[in-house]
Amino acid sequence: MPTAIVTGGARGLGRVYCVALAGAGFDIVVADVLNATETVDEIEAGGGRAIGCRTDVSSAGDNEALAAAAAGAFGTIDVLINNAAYYSQIVRGPFNEVTQEEWDRTFEINVRGAWLACCAVHPYMKKQGSGKIINISSTTCFKGTVGFPHYVASKSAVIGLTRCLAEELGPDGITVNAVTPDLIPDPSLRPSDAASDQFVVAGRSIKRTQVPDDMVGTILYLAGRGSDFVTGQNIVVNGGAFYQ
Repeated sequence: MPTAIVTGGARGLGRVYCVALAGAGFDIVVADVLNATETVDEIEAGGGRAIGCRTDVSSAGDNEALAAAAAGAFGTIDVLINNAAYYSQIVRGPFNEVTQEEWDRTFEINVRGAWLACCAVHPYMKKQGSGKIINISSTTCFKGTVGFPHYVASKSAVIGLTRCLAEELGPDGITVNAVTPDLIPDPSLRPSDAASDQFVVAGRSIKRTQVPDDMVGTILYLAGRGSDFVTGQNIVVNGGAFYQ
């Protein structure tokens, strides 16, 4: 069976990706700074195989240990989904009031974390001659969302990183793509999402709230064999809020 690593897989979108990939026949490695037991239990209850791995994606050592644990448990690393992000904790405000510490922490997780995870899995994917890397960006990159300069800049960098790695890793048989969701509200993490959602929905062609399951089809496509000749792309899943 193929193996997928999902960073930030203990809750939210990451958990949805883990369960969907398990249902599609993948062994799952749930990487998170949080306890992954509930995600692992849900997968195993459905007949799948999964392990949790406590991982701070901003740490090179943690990422190397994550890759080794995945290969040790399941033999291969076929898919990496760089989903972990600094978002719910972000302090919003004018660009010139963002603290340096807040700026740096955003980039440590959202950009350095994705880069380090790619570095860690690359030797395994290169050795087997195949692999799929899926980076998660944000439509704030295209909207220039006010009050989010550090987040917007970091998620824009993820798209740039995706294109660079697609060029460099193509000869190794590895595809690298980005998926960009619109606002998927989670009031339990960010209460302000509920009010923002009303404004966002009004601007969509499909006039409803975007939910985590809306992302699943694109994730499964990029993780599967049907996308073997697709790399360096950014797929926007936004209900027609804007067109690329």
